[in-house]
Amino acid sequence: MPSPESPKPNAPDPSPSAHSTYDAAALVAAAGHCSAASVRALAEDLTRHHPDLPLVGPLPPASGDHGPQQADQAAAMARELRRRSSDYHDYSPVLVPLLQNHSAQLAISANSTDQVMAVAAGCVRHGVPLTLRGAGTGNYGQCVPLAGGVVLDLSGLNRLRRVDPHSGVITAEAGCLLAPLDQQLAGHGRALRLAPSTYRTSSLGGFIAGGSGGVGSLRWGFLRDPGHLLGLEIVTLEPEPRLLQLDAEASRPLNHAYGTNGILTALTLATTEAVAWQELVVGFAHWQDALAVAQELPTTALLLNALCLLEAPIAERSPWPQGCPSPQAGEHRLLLLAAPDSLDLLPHWLAQRGGSVCWQAPQGQSRGLPLRELTWNHTTLHWRAHTSGWTYLQMLLPQPEGPALEALRNSWGGDLLWHLEAVRQSGAARLAGLPLLRWHDNERLQDLIAQCRSLGALIFNPHVISVEDGGLGVVDADQVAAKALYDPAGLLNPGKLRGWYLDPARSQGASLSS
Repeated sequence: MPSPESPKPNAPDPSPSAHSTYDAAALVAAAGHCSAASVRALAEDLTRHHPDLPLVGPLPPASGDHGPQQADQAAAMARELRRRSSDYHDYSPVLVPLLQNHSAQLAISANSTDQVMAVAAGCVRHGVPLTLRGAGTGNYGQCVPLAGGVVLDLSGLNRLRRVDPHSGVITAEAGCLLAPLDQQLAGHGRALRLAPSTYRTSSLGGFIAGGSGGVGSLRWGFLRDPGHLLGLEIVTLEPEPRLLQLDAEASRPLNHAYGTNGILTALTLATTEAVAWQELVVGFAHWQDALAVAQELPTTALLLNALCLLEAPIAERSPWPQGCPSPQAGEHRLLLLAAPDSLDLLPHWLAQRGGSVCWQAPQGQSRGLPLRELTWNHTTLHWRAHTSGWTYLQMLLPQPEGPALEALRNSWGGDLLWHLEAVRQSGAARLAGLPLLRWHDNERLQDLIAQCRSLGALIFNPHVISVEDGGLGVVDADQVAAKALYDPAGLLNPGKLRGWYLDPARSQGASLSS
């Protein structure tokens, strides 16, 4: 979910009237497409000068005379290129037709900054677009190469370089997977502050470039909040690439920029103390009781790391950790990660408010599904696994949340099912909505978005391909300036940073409304 950060003082008003006219087709057209000849020349160049670089592709010319074995090899190569060019954008019926025919022409895996710099130099030399890939767990098509060219897999850059014993500040490479990284930090008594529900498979660089928050956002807010990302090591896309060390301020425009304005090779982050979080599942017979607890619990002195509320229809069809009883008919469920010192008070406190603890286990010691994998976008994943024809939306709900939820329930009935996550925005406890939505068509989706905005909700649209339109809908001039500085030819992930194309000199004739 893109970070609902407050607009900068000099930024355009992000109210509905200021939202741009979004034209995905124009962005795709603006990205262009790389010639096969340029990709072949790049591959030959890299093979000759850097034989240690593993390459997949390019595909042989379609006009060639290929026997059955060569045809099978080409088909297998095409499947692998497509696999490395995809993520979980199929959550969105809007994105699928936009992105389904886009694939890299060449895939490269790097395990050192020297290799990254060699690839960057080669791409500039041959004018080949470059799209970066971590674990590919994003939901918005962040790593789908609209212009073809190269997909560069950074999973080989996976070392924890440094842990400061006094501050807990870490420097880790972009390809580090979050769960193994957290296990290493545990040996130092530290933990990551924020993690997506895809914690077991997501990479650190991909999370910073394409994510925004998740488990931990109740305590720590969002990745773009000051104090989380303290520095970046990046490689520039220039004829002679530079390896730069950026401080926190210089790093900010590259945070949640889909890899459009710099190649992230290492990240410096603040961490938090390790806590033996306890997983709790709480049942409620009445939605209003459950909602009231979700509103009140974050205002207490109890230490919590996550709070997720699932409306009864979602709870009834969700998988649960081993030993956790299935919900009764009509039972809404509250999912909590709570500190051990809260357990003396929580059960009684919840019971007074209509809640009953129906399962509890230490995080990491329960069998089967971890509780975090019932939250955030995993909720959508599980629902879609057994229920076709549904998608989702993302929003920050107005306060108080009840009237907006009730108005939307009255308008949409069973076509909109509520999944709420507690977050902290600008220091205040808030509820984010990630409702499940029965899909009809894009017109109905836009009607829903319009009604949500009219009720005071901030929408973070997961059905768009650009950085800006998935967030506040306005161009971040600092992101565009960083791209001009670190990727002056505009080769990084073309088509995903709308502000880059608003300059007529760069738009290549595409019509993009601002």
